[in-house]
Amino acid sequence: MLVATYAVAQTAPITINDDRPLYAEGVPFMLSGTSLPGAVITISIEKSGNGQTTADANGQWTLMWTAPVKTGTWTITATSGGVTATQLLRVQIQGNVQRQPMIEPPPLRYGTPELPNPDTYQEMTDRWRITPPPYELTEKPKGRPIPKRLKEIIGQEGATLDPYNTNLLKGDLPIFGKDWFLNLTAISDTLAESRTLPTPSGVSAVKPTSITVFGKDNQNLFNENLIASFDLFQGLTAFKPIEQRYKITLIGNLNYVHLRENGLVKPDVRRGTSRTDGDVALQEFFYERKIADLSPNYDFISFRAGSQPFNSDFRGFIFNDTNLGFRVFGNYASNRYQYNLAVFDRLEKDTNSGLNTRDLRDQKVVIANVYWQDFLVHGYTQQFSFHFVRDEGPFHYDRNGVLVRPAPVGVFTPHEIRAAYLGESGLGHIGRFNVDHAVYYVFGHDDLNPIAGPDPNLRDSNGVRIGAGMAALEVSYDRDWYRPRLAFFYATGDHDPRDRKATGFDAIYDSPNFAGGGFSFFNRLGIRLAGSGVALVERGSLLTSLRSSKDEGQPNYVNPGVQIASAGIDVDVTPRLKAIGTANYIRLDATQSVEAILFQGNIHKTLGTDISLGLRYRPMLNQNVVIVGGTAVLLPGRGFKDIYEKNRPLVHVFTNVILTF
Repeated sequence: MLVATYAVAQTAPITINDDRPLYAEGVPFMLSGTSLPGAVITISIEKSGNGQTTADANGQWTLMWTAPVKTGTWTITATSGGVTATQLLRVQIQGNVQRQPMIEPPPLRYGTPELPNPDTYQEMTDRWRITPPPYELTEKPKGRPIPKRLKEIIGQEGATLDPYNTNLLKGDLPIFGKDWFLNLTAISDTLAESRTLPTPSGVSAVKPTSITVFGKDNQNLFNENLIASFDLFQGLTAFKPIEQRYKITLIGNLNYVHLRENGLVKPDVRRGTSRTDGDVALQEFFYERKIADLSPNYDFISFRAGSQPFNSDFRGFIFNDTNLGFRVFGNYASNRYQYNLAVFDRLEKDTNSGLNTRDLRDQKVVIANVYWQDFLVHGYTQQFSFHFVRDEGPFHYDRNGVLVRPAPVGVFTPHEIRAAYLGESGLGHIGRFNVDHAVYYVFGHDDLNPIAGPDPNLRDSNGVRIGAGMAALEVSYDRDWYRPRLAFFYATGDHDPRDRKATGFDAIYDSPNFAGGGFSFFNRLGIRLAGSGVALVERGSLLTSLRSSKDEGQPNYVNPGVQIASAGIDVDVTPRLKAIGTANYIRLDATQSVEAILFQGNIHKTLGTDISLGLRYRPMLNQNVVIVGGTAVLLPGRGFKDIYEKNRPLVHVFTNVILTF
């Protein structure tokens, strides 16, 4: 028992300054704490030196520190008998700080400024260790300690798994040198979803006696993404752009889907009604470097090469993807103008996870845009853009064995598409009103559209001329804790699929946050056309494009187009909880292309009314834990009933939990 008591006593904890941060206004200063009576304590202050003292009979120890310490924030380490304690030390050396005169602005200096009184300036370490006053010393000095092996690599200073305090792993302090930082991010993104969608039963229906075209419509989805991102960059980024940057993002995916009819998860009906799949992808990998500074106000030009995220406009109407490309970007006139020139040679997408694969998909995209801040009025930003896509479209089957290129409808023969988009969009506020709008026109040529088919007049070319447009407008008004909004979205449709003019608007790879965004039934869920290889609308899109797949299929400009009138309200219920309610009335712009595919006439244009409610909950008032949930109902209109024989409402419910370090 005496031996055990002695062993426990030898591992008694050491304290420094009653476990509180210490503030000093000069050297010397007194350090104090507690330990075992008679214990020898070794004290060290980083970049200053070491000292030693002995605890008295009451276990109290003191040490007068006389070694030089610069102004800054430092770590005190006390060690005795294999037990270690750490604490923060804030040092503010007293002295007069030279200030600029307040009456007149100082002249612009383009060289090394002259110091009229050099002796009055204080020597500082770096801006990462600027010392706050004593009344701000309330933060905890350390979080949970990192593993010993990792500590040997990155050192002790600020190395902790606590993301809320100074942390080497989160880019708060230089990891080496004075301007190289590392930001490690880990994300768990968990999605559970249940919905009812029109589901064809086929000839091998689950219910053998079924004779209807559509079967049981219940569907369930589970998707888990584990994301690890490594971002190493150089530069004093609070004041000026990044000098250079390396970033890698790995994503591991597990997905499960359960339907109620055969032949949907796989063409082979023997594979049943459920599918479990997984994938690992190197989603981001790029190098970024600043080419030059363009002015004393840190206007710059940089480039980025590799697989990178890029959204070509405010709401993701035309191109919003992470893919392989080269981008030149920067700003001008004190950041009033920003610009991008990007070229993408897109990688193929995995069918079930939506992640990038290592194979090129023979689609080139060129994008140029410019943003003009404070356009006409303060607080309003105008954008002008140009997109060009060349899709060569060779034969391609997806991972489930389904033909997706060319679309298996009509004349499915490989064909090439060349299309250019001219666009103008704006975002900002005019007085108390928030205004967001976009207008696009696309023109070009499709060698052989599968729905239009060959030229019925047997002329030289079977191609179609592309000419289609899109417009969107949202107006909202901030009123204390709520924001009502009205919106309208319009994409032209093709009124004559066989006239050699493709007038149905389609995007390159859209992901719009508009008219309810991901909470909307119509926007969130892909609705397939029964008896064909295409969808009326793809998941994550507002366009009725009649594509085989948004991820792997080709753009299609012979489609019905869409008209959406939207009304909604965003409510900050509490600082932690936000509610988003939206109602959309949805119509087709033209029905002729759908009628041609289904061999069905007199389809009404009204698809129905989409009503959704979404909740976004941040229990810690930050982005580390975000819980998103929503429910949506589609009330079928006459046109939807004509196509899908559905009278009862369709329902969608989902929960998405995002955990971030």
